[in-house]
Amino acid sequence: MSDILIVDDERDIRELISDILIDEGFATRLAGNSDDAMAEITSEQPALMILDIWLKDSQMDGIDILKSVKRDYPDVPVVIISGHGNIEIAVAAIKQGAYDFIEKPFNIDQLLVVIRRAMETSRLRRENLTLKKRDVSSAEMLGNSAAYRALIGQLDKVTKSNGRVMLTGPAGAGKEIAARYIHAHSNRASAPFITVNCAGIEPDRMEEMLFGREGGDRGIEPGLLEQAHGGVVYFDEVADMPLGTQSKILRVLVDQQFTRVGGNDKLRVDLRVISSTNRDLAAAIRNETFREELYHRLNVVPIAVPSLEERREDIPLLAEHFIAECNATQGLPLRSLSEDAIALMQTMIWPGNVRQLKNLVERVLILGDGTGPIEARELPGEEDKGEDDGRVVLSGALATLPLREAREAFEREYLLTQINRFGGNISRTANFVGMERSALHRKLKSLGVVTSAKSGVRVAHVDDDGETED
Repeated sequence: MSDILIVDDERDIRELISDILIDEGFATRLAGNSDDAMAEITSEQPALMILDIWLKDSQMDGIDILKSVKRDYPDVPVVIISGHGNIEIAVAAIKQGAYDFIEKPFNIDQLLVVIRRAMETSRLRRENLTLKKRDVSSAEMLGNSAAYRALIGQLDKVTKSNGRVMLTGPAGAGKEIAARYIHAHSNRASAPFITVNCAGIEPDRMEEMLFGREGGDRGIEPGLLEQAHGGVVYFDEVADMPLGTQSKILRVLVDQQFTRVGGNDKLRVDLRVISSTNRDLAAAIRNETFREELYHRLNVVPIAVPSLEERREDIPLLAEHFIAECNATQGLPLRSLSEDAIALMQTMIWPGNVRQLKNLVERVLILGDGTGPIEARELPGEEDKGEDDGRVVLSGALATLPLREAREAFEREYLLTQINRFGGNISRTANFVGMERSALHRKLKSLGVVTSAKSGVRVAHVDDDGETED
């Protein structure tokens, strides 16, 4: 993909253009009709095409060739030339994907400017695609909580190996970021990171997407596994992979080779495989929707990615990061967080986890009407409570209880929330709620609240078995 293909039915014109371009340091190829043009494109993809609209003695005119090229080789810029130029033809060519339209007789300097701009645009597009495949900016992980530190400790242990990793955790917890962290800190960091969205690819297209295809008019189309050669392929939500594809992926993992759809030759690839799921794969195996052999191949190193609820201490840091990110990428206000907003965010329920937190921050910045600190009243559920009466709205269930039971229920839920907000740290909780530590311990015992270790962090919960606090 380093030369320019010139397609014109007039020999003198195509040779004149070729001579000029060669003098400017470009390599060229020539074609006088549509058959020769398509043969040249199929044999080797050019860096750019100069294409005449009207081609005598050809099965395809320039617009037909343009359509075919933009369908099968969308990265190749095409400059249309014509001696019968008019606005209608120019508009039709641009609509079909031509980079520009030049009318004969053309100015040589103008043609050279258009060619250089087209090739530069194409180069930047290819570089952008490469950077997207190798993107490590989203590999940044943030946190200070015990659950976060435990996760990073596990990830760091697997970065230098080629062992297959299975990341588990709820949707939105950051499994892909964890996968990119492994890639960015491994010896494959400069190689591609290719994501396979197992839930987003139609089952009947999965094998073509993974293995690529060859044959027919479209030639060879590399698949995602081929694109990931030397790097990492990440199977996002692997439980959604079609059962038929699972057996073929299993064979790839065993042999490190595969055949394109429609092809016969074996292609050998060097891949590291990272998978993720928010589903119970053991249950999927029992239901015969996931192959047990594939599970054991992928689950060499299992790593659990904690939910946001398990790392509430990290919420202020993550929220501040998303505020800065929205400011840098969208120009939204660079606002700080008030203490009441932080407290409320740390006690909210986050079924969507880190992804939900990011969306909430973006929403508040978009809908906010100031540049001062974000207040609790701007957060979901707070905007309709009023600002001046200071009343606490009771839930329906709490309002139906006698005072003593309601007070116990409130204290239990309040202390559960505060302990989990501070990562199970009783001293910090006691300081915040204004109690002596010993008094807090007695209160927790009377309410049946205990703490236990989960994913490297202490989590408070109601003791249903009559146990004492750890």
